[in-house]
Amino acid sequence: MRHTYLCPLRWADLDELGHVNNVVYVDYLQEARVELLRLLRPGVVPGSPDEASSGEAALVVRHDIDYLKPLVLDRGPLHIEVWVTEVRAASFTLGYELFHPGSDEPGAPDAGRRVYARATTLLTPYVFASGRPRRLTPAEREVLTGFLEPDDRPAGARPGAVDAERATTYDLRVRFSDVDVYRHVNNVKYVEYLQEARIAIGDALWRDPGSDATGVVVGRAEVDYHRPMVLRPEPYTVLTTVSRLGTRSMDLSSEIRDGDVVCARGRVVMVFFDREHGRSVEPSARLRARLEEALARGRAY
Repeated sequence: MRHTYLCPLRWADLDELGHVNNVVYVDYLQEARVELLRLLRPGVVPGSPDEASSGEAALVVRHDIDYLKPLVLDRGPLHIEVWVTEVRAASFTLGYELFHPGSDEPGAPDAGRRVYARATTLLTPYVFASGRPRRLTPAEREVLTGFLEPDDRPAGARPGAVDAERATTYDLRVRFSDVDVYRHVNNVKYVEYLQEARIAIGDALWRDPGSDATGVVVGRAEVDYHRPMVLRPEPYTVLTTVSRLGTRSMDLSSEIRDGDVVCARGRVVMVFFDREHGRSVEPSARLRARLEEALARGRAY
C-alpha cells in the first residue's frame, strides 16, 4: 500500500530555468514524509513543538534522489506516493515517486503518469536525551509494515571521504531560519548548503567561455547525515571536489565539516545539457579540457 500526498507548488520554488529547483524536491519529500509519519504516533505532528517536547523524533540518516524530468508550475498539485521499502530493528527506509497523473482517456496525448523524480530516505527513531537511536516499537513496526513494498535492489556505494588538500573550500554560515524545532539545521538545508558550494565554483568549473548553449542540471543527489549542525556565529566549511568525469556528466563529491568533524557527505551527478533543445550533450572540447584539469587536481581552482 502507498500513501499519496498532494503537494502544492509555489512560484518561489522555481530556479533560473523556470523549473522547480533540485533542493525543493527534498522539501517536497519532507512534506509527504511528515504526513505518513503522523500515523506512527497518533496525535503528534512530526516536527511540531509537541514532538520536540517528547524528546524523540524520526531523524533522517540518508537521502538518495534521482531527477528524471523538469517540473514546472502548469499542471496543478504534485502527486507524491510514499511507501516503506525496508523495516529493520532501529531504522526504516521510505520510497517516493513524484508525478502528475495522466489522462484517463485512452489515446489522450497526456495518457500515463509523468514521473519527475524517485527517491529514498533512511530514518531512525532517535532519543535526544541519550543521543542515540532506539529500536522500533511493535506498534510502529505494525504501521510501517502496512506500507511495505520491499526493494531488493543492491545498495550502491555511499559518498566517500573528501581529501581537503584536493578540494575547493566554501565558508558556510547557518541562518536563523535554517533551524527546526529541535534546534538543529533541518535536513533539507544540508542539500541547499551543498548547492551553495557548487554555485560558488560554477563559473570556474563548468561555465563555457566560448558558448552559453551548454548548461548543467542535477541528475542524482546523495546525502549522508553524520552530525547535527546548529545556529552559531562561526561558519562551517564545505569541501567540494571533482570525483568523476563522464561523457555527458560529472560527479562532485562534498563534505560539510566543523573543523575535523564531518557533519555530512554528499555526491551529485551533474548532467550537461543543451539549453535550446533540453537534452543531454557532451561538453565542448574546451570545457572538457578544463574539467579534466579539475579532475586531475580535484579542485575547481
